[in-house]
Formats: sequence, C-alpha cells, structure tokens
Amino acid sequence: MSDNNTIQFASRMEQLPPYLFGMINGIKMKKRMRGEDVIDLGMGNPTDPTPKRVVEKICDVVRDPRNHRYPVAHGLKNLRAEIARFYSREYEVALDSESEVICTIGSKEGISHLCLAIVGPGDTVIVPTPAFPIHIYASIIAGGSVIRIPLDSEEAFLASIAGLYSTLVPRPKVVMLNYPHNPTGTVTSKEFFKEMIALAKQFGFIIVHDFAYGKITFDGYVAPSFMEIPGAIDVGVEFGSFSKSYNMAGWRIGYCVGNSILIQGLAKIKGYYDYGVFSPVQISGIVALRECDADVTRQAEIYEHRRDVLCRGLSRMGWTINTPKAGMFVWAKIPAPYDRMGSMNFALRMAERANVTMAPGIGFGDEGEGYLRIALVENEHRIRQALKQIKEALSMLDEEANPSLHAVAYGQ
Repeated sequence: MSDNNTIQFASRMEQLPPYLFGMINGIKMKKRMRGEDVIDLGMGNPTDPTPKRVVEKICDVVRDPRNHRYPVAHGLKNLRAEIARFYSREYEVALDSESEVICTIGSKEGISHLCLAIVGPGDTVIVPTPAFPIHIYASIIAGGSVIRIPLDSEEAFLASIAGLYSTLVPRPKVVMLNYPHNPTGTVTSKEFFKEMIALAKQFGFIIVHDFAYGKITFDGYVAPSFMEIPGAIDVGVEFGSFSKSYNMAGWRIGYCVGNSILIQGLAKIKGYYDYGVFSPVQISGIVALRECDADVTRQAEIYEHRRDVLCRGLSRMGWTINTPKAGMFVWAKIPAPYDRMGSMNFALRMAERANVTMAPGIGFGDEGEGYLRIALVENEHRIRQALKQIKEALSMLDEEANPSLHAVAYGQ
C-alpha cells in the first residue's frame, strides 16, 4: 500500500478553489438514488434532443471502419471548410479554413489549450467577472495571473481596460470576453467590439472571445460575432460550440476561428495533448451546420418560452429579475431576507427543501455573490413545478425564522 503522505500535487493545484457545485450535485445524486424527483436547473446541460438529421448521420457513418481510426487533432478538412462557410453565410466573414479554423473538443477544452499556448509565468489575463470558471482558471493553470474587472456597463469596462493598460507594467497579455455572457446573460454590441479592437491594437493585447451562446437569442436580438468586426482577425480569436445551439453537449465538439498565428499555436498544443474529435462526430457536425438552421431557430424559441415562464414566476414571488436577451440561463438576484444566507447556503437549502438545484453565484467569483444562475434546460411544466416547490420551501424557511409572523401572514 502506498503512503499517501508522499503524494504531493503541483503548486498550481493550490490556486484552484473547491468545486462549489460538487456539494449540490452530491445532494442531487443522493436524492435521486432514494427515488426523489429532483428538478435540475443548475447545469447548462441541454435535455432536448440533438437534431434528428445529425443523429441519423452518426448512426450511418459510425458503421464505416475507416472512421474508427485516429482523426487529425485540428479537425477534418471538410468540417473546417463548413465552419468557414457558416461564418461567410451568417456573418459575412471570409475565413481561410486551412489556417484560420480549427476544431476543438468543445469550447472549454479549446480555451484551456489556447491558454497553454499563449499564457505563462509572468503573463496576466484580464477577465470580466462574474465569469464562467474556465475563463479564469485556464490562465491560472497555464501559470499566468488574472485581473478581474466587474462586468459593469460597456463604457465602464472600456474605461477600466484603457486605464489598466495605461498604468500597468508589464501590460496584460490577453483580454477574455464572453458574449452572450455566462452566467449573467449580458449581451453586447458591434460598437463595443470595435472599441475593444482599437484598444487591442493600441496596447498590443490578444482578445479571446467565447461565443458559445451566439445563436440562442431572444426578442429579436441578434448577437454579433467578434469576427465580423473589421480588424478582429488581427488581434484575436473566437470560440464556438455545437453543445448549446444543436443540443450536442455530450458529443464534445466546438471550434476556434480567427488569427492564424493563434490558431497555429492552439494546433501545436493540441497535437501533443489529443487526437481530436471522433470522426463520426465531426462528420455529423457538418450536417448540423449545413442542414439544421431551422432546428437552431426552434431551440432558441423553446428557451425564450421557458425564460418567460421562469421570469414571470419569480417576479410574482417578489424577485427582481432582469430578463435576459440571450443564453440559456436566468441570472436571478436572491431577494431579501434570504440573501443574507449567501448564495451557496441558499442553493443548498433549495436543493434539500425544494428538490430544485440551481448554481450559486459565488461559484462564478465573489462578484456573483447574492445571485443564482438558473438554467432553462427543463420543459415549461417542470419549470412551473420548480417555482411551486421553491415557493413552498421559502414558506418553510419563513416559518422557521419567525413562526408567529408566519401564522399571521398565512391566516393560521
């Protein structure tokens, strides 16, 4: 038997906080093992099916033994060409599929490996917060440091960027962007991207844009691609994903497009770390891009209806809600007096008492404290049931806190 005292992790492990969502997931799994029905609104894990044509395609091509071999790490030539055609069709962006497009094992893997290529000890990355954890910790794992800027107005964010680059020595190397934003649902404009590109050229930094939710938009809003702005390809890259728009989360396929030097760096790292995505999945991705526009539109409409049900229900319960124009989450401020519990404790209570799991805002950084990220992954009936169970659980909390006042309020 080995002596566990001799096992030492690398120092980078000390910079990774405990995975806060693990506690809630643990409660969820224990309850489900006991046969309890837990409504999971915590993870952005689509429950709707992958488009039929995509499934039919993989069932067909997986039978061909030629597709069982190692794929190339940077992606099949035909898929990269289809991604370039997608950008031409959707955003009028001309991309060289050989040098400006690479396939990834989802956007999360791609961002992580790109950070290994461009970030090292002594390098600094700017990340707007609250943030999806990998936007922060990919750089930390790579050996860099992170400066967090609160995700305020576009004007305030641009002013903060300009101020930092005018005063800091050495200057930060990368700015990480994510619009539509996870977890808050914040959206942006072409004008913002134009200003960011101008700053990047003035101060010499790289822009990495996570565009995973680019096609999930509501109320007529159309999310701009970073790459459609003149000059974007000179200073950065954009990541996309099949996970959300096409309900292909478990298939693990995404892409990165943009600056050829950055693409080359990512390809070199991936050449050492992986052999790419299983070829039948890549071939199915071609079908998704080529034939499933209507499915993407329909899925966005489904999320929009769920958003409306959730936001109306929370508003009726007295919550203050900013209805998002994009994404698959509602960023909800915990109302008083429950906000005093903190988002982690509140989320744990809802998992225990309401059988509803939600992501605590603190899991996205200190700036997320006081909020919950609620995923729109369940159908409208299940969301209404979740709202009912949350209301009942809050009533129980009220009664425990002040039984006499609760009795008067509820006529008991």
